[in-house]
Amino acid sequence: MDFYGFYTGQEFEAYKYLGAHPAKAGTAFRTFAPKASKISVIGDFSQWQELEMKRIYDGNFWEAVIPEAQPGMRYKFRIYRADGTFLDHCDPYGFSAELRPGTASVIAAPCHVFGDRKWMRGRRDSSQRPVNIYELHFGSWRKKGDGETDWYSYGELGPILIPWLKENGYNYVELMPLGEYPHDGSWGYQATGFFAPTSRYGTPEQLQEFVDLCHQNGIGVLLDFVPVHFAVNDYALWNYDGTALYEYPSQDVGRNQWGSCNFMHSRGEVRSFLQSAAFYWLSEYHFDGLRMDAVNNLIYWQGQPDRGVCQPGVRFLQNMNAGLKKRIPDAMLIAEDSSAFPGVTRPADQDGLGFDYKWDMGWMNDTLNYFRTEPSRRPDHSGLLTFSMAYFYNERYLLPFSHDESVHGKATILQKMWGDYEGKFPQARALYLYMAAHPGKKLNFMGNEFGQLREWDEAREQDWNLLSYPKHSSFLLFMRELNKLYLCQPAFYEEDYGDGGFLWVRPSGGPECVFAFERRSQKQRLLFCFCFGDKAPEPVSLNLEAEENSRLSLLLDTEWQRFGGSHPETRLEIPMKKGRVLLSPAPFSGQCYLIC
Repeated sequence: MDFYGFYTGQEFEAYKYLGAHPAKAGTAFRTFAPKASKISVIGDFSQWQELEMKRIYDGNFWEAVIPEAQPGMRYKFRIYRADGTFLDHCDPYGFSAELRPGTASVIAAPCHVFGDRKWMRGRRDSSQRPVNIYELHFGSWRKKGDGETDWYSYGELGPILIPWLKENGYNYVELMPLGEYPHDGSWGYQATGFFAPTSRYGTPEQLQEFVDLCHQNGIGVLLDFVPVHFAVNDYALWNYDGTALYEYPSQDVGRNQWGSCNFMHSRGEVRSFLQSAAFYWLSEYHFDGLRMDAVNNLIYWQGQPDRGVCQPGVRFLQNMNAGLKKRIPDAMLIAEDSSAFPGVTRPADQDGLGFDYKWDMGWMNDTLNYFRTEPSRRPDHSGLLTFSMAYFYNERYLLPFSHDESVHGKATILQKMWGDYEGKFPQARALYLYMAAHPGKKLNFMGNEFGQLREWDEAREQDWNLLSYPKHSSFLLFMRELNKLYLCQPAFYEEDYGDGGFLWVRPSGGPECVFAFERRSQKQRLLFCFCFGDKAPEPVSLNLEAEENSRLSLLLDTEWQRFGGSHPETRLEIPMKKGRVLLSPAPFSGQCYLIC
């Protein structure tokens, strides 16, 4: 390990030195704890009796090589404070952990032989490619039984999940945090193990196998990564060497709105820890990218703009993202950021933060607020739909309907639609066509694809019984065909971030709430027409740039009967006269036309 780089926050492979590393001579245990007065290793190999570690290098690192220690055995570091008291801690760089409520680390050397060479060689910049992400909580998509811990393992879920993703038109899956965590209800966002896949679902090798299997089936895998804060549990990072080693000593900035400890990003050792964790998941597990949680709290002190920019957090992001891109150029780095801070997706060497994409939280909130609004009042709120394109080209945006929009009393996406049960489905179909057509990559949370009505609960699987009801099975069919249309029609995605990829045709909406716009690629043009009102409007005349004999070919109508609508399926061919066309959209509907 580059010790100078470790101290100055430039190290990305600290995990290769620190932690527990099995070898022929035994397992080498190393940890960083400058203020500890003494450290011992305890574990299965010593019947939990103390085996003393020695100070090495500059006295801030500790080491012990134990011949009896073998993979699969549990261990902890017994760390003595200056006053002679001690606490037993799990290993900050531990590669595996025992199942909660146990808190020990487990000696592991993940060694799966990947068979995804073709996929890894084919990875490249995705800005001009379709990105349709299915966000998943591993333990509650499906379960083996009704018990809270009847989880499928990493190895068991893959063969069930992958056909579902392929059948329904998703080419990426994003896994909510998998770093070990003590409380199920934190969903992984309050972590104790930043290098250890949670043992709830199996072993590190099984997670590697899961990613490998996804890649061999053409599915990219993203991981939710939490670089802002960590769990307060005293056996983990909190006061690791008897002092605030990873966290701020001041409570004013040391604790956040979630009640957890903020990382002190001004410390080089902390930056090296987090950068190494990020690189570890990308390199050792072949994850295709990381979704960085709560970036707003790295940009601003405590996530509050009025407290000013947090320069250590900004510099950390710039250095981490630049370093990851240098090492793995095709990794996808995504910011969950609700701020208006400029340059989030600008390269770090151009004074940006270096992300590939930023969640468009403004689009998400505005769009859902529009669909919550009573139709008679929607003409006064057209700006909720049109404002996103006024700022869209400032960043490379990704459009998210994530888990956060299906919990805490917010209602699921389908439930958010105005009106009664029957009336929610046509609006949701129109909403999702609008989402697919809007520039930006896509993310949808599990259950949304078949119209989940109950808010998400991590202790229960999705309500798959809903698929026995025609409304929901028809909605799933619509989502499936929409997703596959998105994947195969280049105008949906090739010019997401190019100036010529989007063109308003009818931006005002008017009293009928009728909107129309074009999406363009180099070889294709698509027209989208929507009516978000509840009354049939008069025929709408649209002017398009088109040759004399051009026509519109209908590719998808949200109101086709097989989707639960009222229109018989027909592949309409509508002629244009000098680029002028007359359309008659139905209430709560959307249509996609190929301009040919």
